[in-house]
This record gives sequence, structure tokens and C-alpha cells, in this order.
Amino acid sequence: MRTLKLVAVSAGLSSPSSTRLLADRLAQAARHRLAEQEYAVDVEVVELRDLAVDIANNLVTGFPSERLQGAIDTVTGADGVIAVTPVFTASYSGLFKSFFDLIDPAALTGTPVLIAATGGTARHSLVLDHALRPLFAYLRAQTAPTAVYAASEDWGTGGDAYTEGLPSRITRAGEEFATLVATTADRRSGETDTEEIVPFEKQLADLRLD
Repeated sequence: MRTLKLVAVSAGLSSPSSTRLLADRLAQAARHRLAEQEYAVDVEVVELRDLAVDIANNLVTGFPSERLQGAIDTVTGADGVIAVTPVFTASYSGLFKSFFDLIDPAALTGTPVLIAATGGTARHSLVLDHALRPLFAYLRAQTAPTAVYAASEDWGTGGDAYTEGLPSRITRAGEEFATLVATTADRRSGETDTEEIVPFEKQLADLRLD
């Protein structure tokens, strides 16, 4: 059984933070789906708040610390990345952007990425499509179809007849991301015969929420 490595990058500034909580929930949903498909899964979390000084020093000196280089290698060596940022001034945080500025533009080529964000109001949800998707498109990553935005009022609610609640959105995004990770990893390793690869869109259509 091959072990797939998922890395969650959390740019939350407080401890604990809703950003880290969302990253953990998404990783749990993806792990659960991959386990159902009989994959072993290793999940690692990169907390950017612990690397803030190292990131700033790298930006002005051009040389990463050993700890920062280890975090970069962890992210670029993952089978899938979950990237979660708080929203500041209608965009991703400076810490989040500064970290990904240090990654070689080709290092995440083809890597599945699940994007997510947290904020105080639902009005900032457009950050997912206006800021995060373009960033990872530039890095040539494969961005999962469903992204998750969690406003303060989303926590602790299951939604209603007209609005899908946060738990359901997390589950759906995690399952889609897991399918993308598994398909990409199998294709890269040559474990899947190209004539037998099920189109990603077909796999998404077969997903069912609990």
C-alpha cells in the first residue's frame, strides 16, 4: 500500500485559530476519503506563524533558514496541498503570499491543491476566486473544483434548506480533493493503466456525501 502525503499550510496568526481549525477539518475529510479507497495517508501541517521571521529574513537576504527550507521542501514534495489563509483587506494574508513567493514557480506543477479561507464576514468569500485561484494557476498547480470559505457565523451551523452548511462543504471539498490526489498520484507512479483511468469529472459525479 502506497502512502500519500498531504500537507496543510495554515496562515492563521493566532493560536488557536479558525484558519488552523479549517485546515485540520479539510485534511480530516480528505484522509477519510482516501482511507475508504485503501490508501495510507500521512498528514503534516505547516504553521506559517512559526516561520514569520524566517520568511521575512529570506525575503531580504535571499537565503532561507534550515527550518524554512524544510517547510518549503515539505510542501513541494507533497502529493497534495491544502492551503488556508485568513482574509485581510479583501485578499490573502501577507504572510501566506510571502511564503508562496519563496517557492519556485515550477515546484508545484501538477500538484493537487485545495484552497480555503476564513474571515469575519461572508462578503470576503470572493477571495477564493479573485486571489487564491489565480495564485495557484500561476504556480501551475491543479486546484480542486470546490474551495471553502468559512465566515465567523459559519462555525457551528449546519446550514438550512437554501444554504449548504460548512460541514457539508468541508466534506464535499475534501472528497473531491482526495479523488484528485489519488488520480494524480497513481498516474505519476504508473500504477494506473492509462486506458483504465476514470475521468476526474466522472469520479466527482460518483461522490456521495454521508
